[in-house]
Amino acid sequence: MPNIRKVAELAGVSVATVSRTLKTPERVSPQTRDRVHSAVEQAGYRPNLMAVQFRSRKTRNLVVLVPVIANVFFARVISGIQEAAQSFNYRVLLCDTWGREEVETAYAELVHAHQADGVIQLRAFNPFGETCRHGDSLPPMVNACEVLDAPPCPSVRLDNRAAARAMTEHLLALGHRRIGLIKGPQGSPLTRERIAGYEDALREAGIAPDPELLCRGNFTLQAGYEAAGLLMRCADRPTAIFCENDEMAIGAIQRIRQGGFRVPQDVSVAGFDDIPFAAFCDPPLTTIAQPAEAFGRHAVEMLVAQFEQRPLDTPHLILPYSLVVRGSTAAAPRCPA
Repeated sequence: MPNIRKVAELAGVSVATVSRTLKTPERVSPQTRDRVHSAVEQAGYRPNLMAVQFRSRKTRNLVVLVPVIANVFFARVISGIQEAAQSFNYRVLLCDTWGREEVETAYAELVHAHQADGVIQLRAFNPFGETCRHGDSLPPMVNACEVLDAPPCPSVRLDNRAAARAMTEHLLALGHRRIGLIKGPQGSPLTRERIAGYEDALREAGIAPDPELLCRGNFTLQAGYEAAGLLMRCADRPTAIFCENDEMAIGAIQRIRQGGFRVPQDVSVAGFDDIPFAAFCDPPLTTIAQPAEAFGRHAVEMLVAQFEQRPLDTPHLILPYSLVVRGSTAAAPRCPA
């Protein structure tokens, strides 16, 4: 039966290095990890994982709380989490919570029950409640994407206010003055920040925000479709519609066309996220690109740093965005149809 000494011989490292790689892979170089893992596979070695966990008091399980797993943006974040977790030899316990607080709290309890080592939360809710909020016996957690206003733990986010302002400024530069906004879920920090950026740009241009041009949404295709119908029925309809995510923008384009209008000749449409479908819409969607996979990778790295009790250079990381201009936005029509 293969043993750890055989693995060490094949990898060209010491038995202690093999042991360290299997127990705490984050403490060895990526090159060493690759050599040891290849040797383990070549030798057919199967370590006693229960014994390793008992000695190290680590399960090597990460809980990931996802509000809507069907959301394309979150799928990309999960891909980044999975990639990074595998590189550190962790398993991902993926929890589709639908944003239900009681479900998120129940999954977070896996950490207290020593069935998981930490949590990556992709929504603005603290599943550990008052314990985490006040910093007492803080369980390892990273808040990513939709971040709490006062995060009690490391976080990874985008400057959503600045990004929304940049998109609104793009539409203003094209001559649009009646710009509709299809919002995200009520109460979401993302929604609030993107509304603020939209209104910042309007006020800077000397335009008072019009409540009639704000429509509620929930980041789904159907929400964009329905909200666009409401906006296009306004007596003084918008010449541009900014949607707080790409899925709503795609739904909005469908509804606008069904109403006999053209995109972008009659109405420009813009989104947010730059999901893979955005470049293949008809017309291709102007949007804000954010590095979804990087959210996941950085979240895992921050969580592993907590396990190792290593200080973070940037505990609240803000990732860059970019404005991607495609065919769904154009100069405002002189006389709205």
